[in-house]
Amino acid sequence: MDLRALFMGLAFAAMWSSAFTSARIIVAAAPPLLALGLRFLLSGLIAVALARLMGQSWRLTRAQWRATVIFGVCQNALYLGLNFVAMQTIEASLAAIIASTMPLMVALASWLMLGEKIRPLGLAGLVAGFAGVAIIMGARLGGAGMGPGIALCMGGVLALTAATLSVRGAISGGKFLMVVGLQMLVGSAVLLPVSLGFERFVIDWSGELVLAFLYTTLVPGLLATVAWFWLVNRIGAVRAATFHFLNPFLGVAIAALVLGEALGARDILGVAVIAGGILAVQLARFDRK
Repeated sequence: MDLRALFMGLAFAAMWSSAFTSARIIVAAAPPLLALGLRFLLSGLIAVALARLMGQSWRLTRAQWRATVIFGVCQNALYLGLNFVAMQTIEASLAAIIASTMPLMVALASWLMLGEKIRPLGLAGLVAGFAGVAIIMGARLGGAGMGPGIALCMGGVLALTAATLSVRGAISGGKFLMVVGLQMLVGSAVLLPVSLGFERFVIDWSGELVLAFLYTTLVPGLLATVAWFWLVNRIGAVRAATFHFLNPFLGVAIAALVLGEALGARDILGVAVIAGGILAVQLARFDRK
């Protein structure tokens, strides 16, 4: 892995992990699906415009269109939509921890459903990762009203896992910025009608809300997504996914630093175990390939 890919991977992990903190600020003051739908609309239009300036066409192959629609619905509408709703009742750090289990879910589903062989190191990583989740859940489930939020986050992870397995290798061909933009527009097209039908448009305007929305739109929303697809195209999905082991640490650290969310000893232990499990799973898959 070259230094450019290493830097981009670290930047992606930091940007992705910060999204939960900024989202927590947004959903405390605005309808979650409306805010997310508008974010995708703005990010998508920017990405498509930039892609056109770079000479990228929106004439995609059938596989690319399929990947665009599946990811737009599963990742943007379901995964992030469910997380935004969930963060009305749970902390950003907990949402980040649950979301970071996605590589574990992909590895588990690949083993159980697709017949992918798993090395002893990978199996140990799966056991450790889910044990870390159990440690954290044991410390957090006592909070009032947190059960539905946790269930929504888990549903989002399952949706993203299904999307990842169904379109592996389809987003290639040098049009990743165009594909990213179109995925966001698909997510916006799904979320905004749902918001119009079910949400009350009550917004507590503040400078903090505006800054959080702009940051979420441009940094984790656009730059992190572009960084991820750049990484996948440059070093491959397995190597790129190794950077996910940083997400539990960074998600918790950023939430604690910006929002002042409290962390107990069991939370810290669980985060360390999950991160180690994710790293072991990805190293096992990398070694096999």
